Amino acid sequence: MIDIMALLNEIKKAPYREITVSAPHTGRIEFAVKDTGIKVDGATGTWSERPGTLLARLIREGNAKPLHAPEKGEVVHFFDIEDGQFVQAGTPLLNIRHFLTKQEVIDIILKKALHLFKAPEKGRYYFVSEIDIKIKSQGLRSVNIRDGDEALILSRMKRETIIHYEGPDGIIYTTYFNSNESVEMGGPLFGVCPEDQVNNIKTVIDKIQSGWEEQE
Repeated sequence: MIDIMALLNEIKKAPYREITVSAPHTGRIEFAVKDTGIKVDGATGTWSERPGTLLARLIREGNAKPLHAPEKGEVVHFFDIEDGQFVQAGTPLLNIRHFLTKQEVIDIILKKALHLFKAPEKGRYYFVSEIDIKIKSQGLRSVNIRDGDEALILSRMKRETIIHYEGPDGIIYTTYFNSNESVEMGGPLFGVCPEDQVNNIKTVIDKIQSGWEEQE
């Protein structure tokens, strides 16, 4: 088991991630945001139907394709691209520094600290009946799981396959899948925590919830 508190302290040293915005196709670039230090917003709405801050437009054959900020943050760097220059698809344009939210920090901690059971194949997954009933009646972290237990049902191409859990014994601490959506092969399905580490993880998460300062 990793040192969870040490991991949190490491994240605090650089509590952000930088996102490179690149040209999605060829065209002539027209920047809407032209200075570093500008605060931008990502898409909002239940289905992200409201686009983020307009960063630039790509003009191609008289058509302008807008490029919006993918995340909330601050523009910190422009690459050596002049306004009006023709760029190729994939050309990096600028960097946005996105400061981590409480939930994002918790997600990072859990993905490092837990044993992630990953999808062996692409498809839709749902828990076997015994686990599903227990989760619905007692909550997610009421389920103890052992190596070799029947855990999930994989639904793919009109066939269903029982998936056995492989990994250390523990409790199912969090899930990463929705039974209505397909999971790519190798994508995380759920995270398992050894019983003797549950309190340690809870302590760190409580610390994040109470003390992590989110950037405006």
